[in-house]
Amino acid sequence: MSNPVSPNADMVGKAVPSVVFPFRENDQWVTASSDDLFAGKTVVLFSLPGAFTPTCSSAHLPRYNELAGTFAKNGVDSIICMSVNDTFVMNAWKEDQEAENITVIPDGNGEFTAGMGMLVDKGEIGFGKRSWRYSMLVKNGIIEKMFVEPDVPGDPFEVSDADTMLNYINPNAAKPSSVAMITKPGCPHCSRAKTLLSEHGIAYEEIVLGKDATSVSVKAISGNATVPQIFFDGKNIGGSDDLAAFLTNQK
Repeated sequence: MSNPVSPNADMVGKAVPSVVFPFRENDQWVTASSDDLFAGKTVVLFSLPGAFTPTCSSAHLPRYNELAGTFAKNGVDSIICMSVNDTFVMNAWKEDQEAENITVIPDGNGEFTAGMGMLVDKGEIGFGKRSWRYSMLVKNGIIEKMFVEPDVPGDPFEVSDADTMLNYINPNAAKPSSVAMITKPGCPHCSRAKTLLSEHGIAYEEIVLGKDATSVSVKAISGNATVPQIFFDGKNIGGSDDLAAFLTNQK
């Protein structure tokens, strides 16, 4: 489906659309206005075609969530994910993605998206009206920078990603390592490894045996049958003792 703008540089320097968003919070209906979200703040917003869709779930949302701490260190007060979905879908998606660092805003009626000139018709795939994929940096309600995906068929994902936005804000920003740890319930060595990572302020994703993986998976991925197995940027560090030595050497 064609992008309605090419690209939407017209909005740079202008105020974000004035909209009131109804959504569910703690099983109650509440509202937030554009002023509530943007006034007096530096905000990164990224908008996407739909919750639970492949690119949005595998790359767009997770990377913004992963880099949230780095964005905060570089002056960003909040990160908003917006989609033309209802609040129940957006809340369920956030919980499923464990995206605790992201504020999800349902633009269920498409008012904000239409005001941005980003509302497109995806009726050919049964989506109806949805948002074109884009990101923007907003300071005190004024749009400073936009990254709008190119007008090509399908669902392009080339410029609205978290790394592109962070590089715009600070090309020299230090990005955290991607850390994952395979654990099993009741494992004292796993608990020690978690403590070590927490003490060093290192965020990690936990893969739990019996829930997310099996012992066969551990052996296939790491070459070892024991847990924990810790990985930094795709490199297997080893167990808790190996992690302690690794962190000491990093100082």
